[in-house]
Amino acid sequence: MKFRYTLEALAIIAIIAFSGIFLYTSSTMSGAEFAGSDNVGSGLIAELSGIPLENFQPLIPQWEPPSGEIESCLFALQAAVGGAMVGGVFGFWIGSQKKA
Repeated sequence: MKFRYTLEALAIIAIIAFSGIFLYTSSTMSGAEFAGSDNVGSGLIAELSGIPLENFQPLIPQWEPPSGEIESCLFALQAAVGGAMVGGVFGFWIGSQKKA
């Protein structure tokens, strides 16, 4: 017996399983606060170098946007440009396969 939509069914099952795992783990972590990789990395560098985190200065100073809306806009713009690039590469690959 051959199933017609085997790959689609597996994808739906995987999405449901990962969603369930994410919801379970996020609900059991009460009081946990997410720290971004910048904070964790800076803390580890300060710990390994022996320089207190308060005195730690990055080599390249970071620009902080004037508001959270601008920061969100820049993040969305970055995601859109990245998505367009990935879509362009996949479109080129698929188009070149259809020509040959």
